[in-house]
Amino acid sequence: MAHFWQGLRSGDWLTPARARGYSLILLGLCAVAIAGWIALSDGLIDRNGKPVGTDFSNVYAAGRLTWQGRPADAYDPPLQHAAEKAVFAGREVPFYGWHYPPFFLAIAFLVAAVPYAWGLSIWLATSFAAYLMTMRAILPRGETLLIAAAFPAVFINVGHGQNGFLTTALLGGALHLLDRRPWLAGVLIGLLAYKPQFGALIPIALLAGARWRAIGAAVVTVAGLLALSVATLGGGVWHAFADSMTFTQTVVLEQGNTGWEKIQSIFSAVRMWGGSVQLAYAFQIALASALAVTLAWLWHSDAAFELKAAALSVASLLATPYVLDYDLVVLGIAIVYFARLGLSRGFRAYEISLLVAAWIAPLLSRGVAQVTAIPLGLLVLLILYIFILRRAVMDRAGVTIGAPIAQA
Repeated sequence: MAHFWQGLRSGDWLTPARARGYSLILLGLCAVAIAGWIALSDGLIDRNGKPVGTDFSNVYAAGRLTWQGRPADAYDPPLQHAAEKAVFAGREVPFYGWHYPPFFLAIAFLVAAVPYAWGLSIWLATSFAAYLMTMRAILPRGETLLIAAAFPAVFINVGHGQNGFLTTALLGGALHLLDRRPWLAGVLIGLLAYKPQFGALIPIALLAGARWRAIGAAVVTVAGLLALSVATLGGGVWHAFADSMTFTQTVVLEQGNTGWEKIQSIFSAVRMWGGSVQLAYAFQIALASALAVTLAWLWHSDAAFELKAAALSVASLLATPYVLDYDLVVLGIAIVYFARLGLSRGFRAYEISLLVAAWIAPLLSRGVAQVTAIPLGLLVLLILYIFILRRAVMDRAGVTIGAPIAQA
């Protein structure tokens, strides 16, 4: 047992050969599963009666409505559901709500210009390529692409046809460019406004770090997106979006129609355990407040940028009450930045094993929560955030106890 804990502490068990081997095995198994899922579908409807790409059907349907000159209808659940059924020749499919700000209709408009299967394929291929390019840019090592491609959150995102790749590419790309091209970084941050629940803490980090050019570019970008959406779609679509937020908050989030096991927030955990909506919000606000304070301290400090970037990506996931397991692709940013720091300066005790746990967590989080009501994804995020702060404090204090463990 002592040898087991020593292995976890040092991380020596994770050799480069094992990292490659585990990634190849998981990549192969998931590729076979996805191929089988598609092969067994009937007219792009799988054996469970869901569309291939599930959530992508709402993007495609919203795009079709935009082509028809009815973009505001995407925010009306009955009309949006009717449009989703029409995509599949009137067959009965589950309802997948459209909850995005109007400027994301530009993406929906583009993918709906081709048949559904092509739109899904183009969407996933291009966003996946952007994700891989971002990971490789942050950590330019030979094994980065393989490990990033095999990251279990990737397969969850593919299965849902979701936008985790795009979110990760925008946030990861912004962090990568923040020092060398701050204006471009700000543009990427501004584009993240399509997923507004992940942007609450980004201004706090940028303000604490005095990243004024990035802030300016982000503000201009968001203003431009708003103006362009009003000019092309009309102001009514924003009224429809505002009206739909009540449905999103009450039915999708507070009532948990999405499934508590899928949502990785402390809000969801409290609700899953039987807590009231008010209690869940109280926990979420308390956590978000703690994150804001610690993130401001970290970004104002002289800590390594890798720790600041890792903390911001994890905090962005923790701060929102509505974060799904496919959104955990963003966790890859924290893993790759923390790994970059460890590979250059050495890893401290348990850090390697924790990064592996964070890497595998998206594969297990939904199933574990469903069977045991243990919010594994949330726990891993919290522990990783604490370890990031711990590393910043220890590095700053020059702590020699538990000194970095050298890794090649």
